[in-house]
Amino acid sequence: MNDCFGKVFKKADAELNKLYKEIRARLKDDADTTRLLVATQKAWISYRDAECAFQATGGGSIAGLAYPICQAALTRSRIKDFKGYLKCQEGDTNCPVPAAN
Repeated sequence: MNDCFGKVFKKADAELNKLYKEIRARLKDDADTTRLLVATQKAWISYRDAECAFQATGGGSIAGLAYPICQAALTRSRIKDFKGYLKCQEGDTNCPVPAAN
């Protein structure tokens, strides 16, 4: 089961990285926002890993599964955020990523 959930996380992580690169490409002309994205993503990864370590301390027979399950769930949530950023419309002042050309 660990392998199964590990693969689920790896697949989600690969999708997240693809979306991250797409966002960085859209921000290529905005160094300040790119720096904020990089800092935010590093902080998010630290949060994800710490939160999942915390969740995995519960013990029990499936304690070893808690970490990869948590990683996959939080990564899917971040994917949803990134997909939202990539759907920003021109003129949306609440969105940090410019609309696609």
